[in-house]
Amino acid sequence: MAPLLDNDQFLAKVGVTTKSSLQGDHPPWQDFTMPHLGPDDGLLVMYITKTQDLLGVQMKKIQSKKVQTTEEWLRNHSLESLKLTLEHLCSRNSGNCVEEIEFTEETVTDFESRLSKVIELYQQRIQWLLQDSRKVFGLIKGTKVGLVVDVSHMSYGPQLLDFQKDLLCLIDEQLCYKKQLYCLSFSTEISSLWESPKNINVHVLHEARQWIQQLEPGQGCNLLKALKHVFMMKELNSLVFIVGSCPDQPLEILSDYAQQCMLGRKLQTHAVTYDCSNPASLAVLKNFAEAVRGRYHCYSSKGENFDSSDFRLLLQESQKAKDLLKTIKQSFQRRIGGSLVSRLADVSIEFANTTPSNFLPKPPNHEGPLVIQTPCVLAKTSADWLKTYGLKAKKLNLYQVLAPNAFSPVEEFIPILKKTVSSTLHEKAMMQFEWYDGTVKNIHVDLPVLHNYQKLLAKMVRIYEKRIDWLSVASRRIWGNVIERRVVILVDISATNSMCIINIQHSLRLLLEEQMSNKDYFNIIAFGSDVVPWQQELVPSQPENLENAWRWVLRLQCKGSRNFMCALRRAVEVDFKDKDKHKSQGLYLLTTGIPDQETHTISAYVAEVCRGFDLQLHVCLFSLMEDVDSNGIIPARYASQTETAIAFKEIVQAANGRFHWFGEADIFESDDVTIIVSEMEKANNYSQKCAFLVESLKQRSVNQSINLSIPEGDANVLTKKEKRRPQKLPSPKPTALSLHSKDNHGGERNASVRAPAWRPTSAKAEIPPAQAIKELPQTENKRKHKPRKKPECSVSVFYTDEGRNVGTIYRKYPKTMCVRKSVPSVTLPKKEEICSSKEWLTKYSIKKLKLELPRLMFGPSCTHRKKTVESLHKKVSAKYCTIFPSVEINGVVKHLQVQPKELEIYTEQLEKVLQRYVERIQWLLSGSRRLFGTILEANVCVLIDASGSMEPYLPHITKELTSLIWEQLRKNEVRFNLLRFAKDTESWKECLVGATDETCHDAVQWVSKFHAHGNTCILTALRKALSFQGIEALYLLTDGKPDTSCSLILKETERLRKKQDIKIHTISFSCTDRGANEFLKKLAYQTGGRYHCSSGDVDGQLAAHRMLTEGLDDEDDPVFPYFEGDDLKKLTEEIAKARSFLKQAKSLRLLLQKWSINQKDNSGFQKSAQCA
Repeated sequence: MAPLLDNDQFLAKVGVTTKSSLQGDHPPWQDFTMPHLGPDDGLLVMYITKTQDLLGVQMKKIQSKKVQTTEEWLRNHSLESLKLTLEHLCSRNSGNCVEEIEFTEETVTDFESRLSKVIELYQQRIQWLLQDSRKVFGLIKGTKVGLVVDVSHMSYGPQLLDFQKDLLCLIDEQLCYKKQLYCLSFSTEISSLWESPKNINVHVLHEARQWIQQLEPGQGCNLLKALKHVFMMKELNSLVFIVGSCPDQPLEILSDYAQQCMLGRKLQTHAVTYDCSNPASLAVLKNFAEAVRGRYHCYSSKGENFDSSDFRLLLQESQKAKDLLKTIKQSFQRRIGGSLVSRLADVSIEFANTTPSNFLPKPPNHEGPLVIQTPCVLAKTSADWLKTYGLKAKKLNLYQVLAPNAFSPVEEFIPILKKTVSSTLHEKAMMQFEWYDGTVKNIHVDLPVLHNYQKLLAKMVRIYEKRIDWLSVASRRIWGNVIERRVVILVDISATNSMCIINIQHSLRLLLEEQMSNKDYFNIIAFGSDVVPWQQELVPSQPENLENAWRWVLRLQCKGSRNFMCALRRAVEVDFKDKDKHKSQGLYLLTTGIPDQETHTISAYVAEVCRGFDLQLHVCLFSLMEDVDSNGIIPARYASQTETAIAFKEIVQAANGRFHWFGEADIFESDDVTIIVSEMEKANNYSQKCAFLVESLKQRSVNQSINLSIPEGDANVLTKKEKRRPQKLPSPKPTALSLHSKDNHGGERNASVRAPAWRPTSAKAEIPPAQAIKELPQTENKRKHKPRKKPECSVSVFYTDEGRNVGTIYRKYPKTMCVRKSVPSVTLPKKEEICSSKEWLTKYSIKKLKLELPRLMFGPSCTHRKKTVESLHKKVSAKYCTIFPSVEINGVVKHLQVQPKELEIYTEQLEKVLQRYVERIQWLLSGSRRLFGTILEANVCVLIDASGSMEPYLPHITKELTSLIWEQLRKNEVRFNLLRFAKDTESWKECLVGATDETCHDAVQWVSKFHAHGNTCILTALRKALSFQGIEALYLLTDGKPDTSCSLILKETERLRKKQDIKIHTISFSCTDRGANEFLKKLAYQTGGRYHCSSGDVDGQLAAHRMLTEGLDDEDDPVFPYFEGDDLKKLTEEIAKARSFLKQAKSLRLLLQKWSINQKDNSGFQKSAQCA
């Protein structure tokens, strides 16, 4: 182990010069004077140590007095305490007029000057907070401090050195001035430096520095375990939590436990997120600090997501001072005799008590009375509107228009040809067109009708466009179309909406003015953490009620979280308590983010309360612009805009409602608009099909005119005519026997009774005695004719000597048709093929090998026949039913028309196939294929999860990865690359390299240096791997869910794959999280890859060994475990199917043997009876 460096040596190594805050320049509010130490009498050198100790004591006293949190500092430096509010300014009024306030110019100038100095003072305080360790960790309060450090986010290298450097600076600049110190590090487990808090001295600080230099990365973030340990230290009065990743426990558990432990204790908490970019982690730590009434500080080395409770209070106070200064400059503009005058209405004392939302820009006449309008159009959803104005309602469906002129192709079986022949009339007069049910119709194209139809389609599209424009203006752009008669409006006024409260109020004003006057009853419920209803129950939609509701809306203030479930329950259980007695009832939710409660909980509740009643929940989601400042407030549940929209869609679907997603200027998604757009696309599709029909007809007309212009002597034209004209076959040559027969029987011939003209029994028959017919020349035709099958037999026909009988000679007899198939002989490859089980089974499955038992044993002729005999008045079985044994298959009685020998052959073949299946299972469970599956492609990249949770498994992973490199990549000469990912990514090479001995040795050496740390950043790893040139497939191994959103990864991966088709095969390793496994399956199936899971490999190998050694007689033992991986799952399913057939075949063979014995016994009994 390398020798430990002291603090100065360590910081010099990393290139940092330390400077305590007390040794540098101090801001004006921290100036302090040192007592005079007197002249140097020569004893200073001798007693240097004692002097330094005395100086340290004095410095500690000064530090404890001067270092204040922003909240404490603002008690003496806020605008209120400095008497710099508008109320204080108005109290200095020098005028006597009631309507006007008059100030002297010196008064206003002095007030502005003081405001400017205060703003500058705030800026200096902010700059001071952004220096040294205060920038990284904030201000540390308390005298007895417990330092709790999360090491799960750290990694080896520069990041670890930076973290250690910042912690050392924290000790030198802040913690060294405290009285007591306690140090604790945690990841999955906890590790404390001392058993109890220590009084701070030189030795304690040295031990703390050594402890910091020895910190090593861990796995997991078990904050709850750390809390349980540190809360036992009753001596501490301040706790500092430094966390770099998302805690393993939910916020509710952490907050509840901390609140219970802090009851009755004056304990200050300070939560710090260090270099963490995960929004979920920031939200959890902020809300945790607020729950225990502590402070928080968010630091990022990249300058992202910087936030602090101290910093925010200063910014708010500074912004308040700037707004006040701006207001004064705008208000006092008229100069009257050296005085500045302002209207009392413009500057009032109440202005000082206004909220920050009052400084936001407002629409014209925002606070004026409502201008109520009466809707002139009956409110309908787009789905109901299309029942009247849709294409089907207007009978403008293309198939409705074409139906009178559409004819199904005529097909008829011609006995003499022994085949089905289709009519060819459509080739001359009709066009073929695919119908909506997939069939093909012959269409008579009426050009005037189609032309008029396209005009009507264009007219309907214009109507649909007007409907969309109407839905996109005024209050309908925000709320959609409010159609119900009894309406409750749910308004989100959580703290995150504080900067858009004006937008929310204006949206409600538009709704009350334009759509609520014709309703029967309404109410408004605002909700944040608490639920605030306007009225206790529904009230009539009268003008005075609408105006009162608007005045109430103007007084709404944003605060708290987003407790949507509580507001929903209040509306359903109070306003709609008699929902079963009324119809046309609706809830309209206006919100900007995801609720506090889980989506499935809300969906289940709304599905229950809306089922069976005329009650719907509609959601209006308002997406804020990215640059809107919400004071850094992060809600209790974090979700992106897309995830929020998906969650509300699920809720709306459960409530049979409509979803409406809009922004400040546009509509992003709306059910009402979407269904209209779908109808427009349908009209456009119909128009394109009409154009296709017309164009095809024109093209045919051009071709026909070209054919008519060709001279009649053209050989091609003659050939076409000859081809279409039915050819008359010449009569066969008469033989000597036939001539003699004609002469002898000529007198007996009657004119009225003529011998039928000779006709061959088959159109394909060859007639050797007849003259040979020349082959018709083939001409090019646009229609491709299928080549006719050659005759399977040759037939000669002749007249016999007796009468006019015709004789036939078969030169080759046709094969007899047999429904029941014989058992095929199976040949399977002995060498394993490198392919997926899906591809392998396409060649060697039971179905492909034609070994399915029902197909071989039971044909149509095997069905048991039973008919009713009228004379007997009962059903009687067919005669042959007693000849064959019967067996019931899936409830149907079948006759077993098979010999025991055939079943014996079938059993042998099936056992042979089963043995080969089991051998492939063994191959898939051997070597590196057990963990990674089979590498199929020639250019691959293997991605390995090296997050903190993989720490116990890294030796095993390293061993298997080495096996993969040599067994599959080197052996099959695969071009490959390796990539390790945790919080960041690291690739072995910058591109794919060939698998040679040198590169494989190098890869094994690189793999052996793996260490686990940090989070699971799958998206970053996929982005980098997909950027490799010539990549064909990725093999991703991980043990859990990614840190980012799963839906975001799926969407981003699909976007990256658009440029090139790259498969992603996912490998689940030691993962029990069902959600994580489902995500890996979706990722694989979306990209055309395979999902592999190594669980159950040991049991699978044991089951395969027992099958090969003990036999396959028993279907239930041994059995394979349930494999979730695609390759193993498909193969084990095929094995189960084959074992089922094998069991049935053996039982049928036993049945045949018993039936044969019974038949012999019966025949012997009958013979003995006859003899008797």
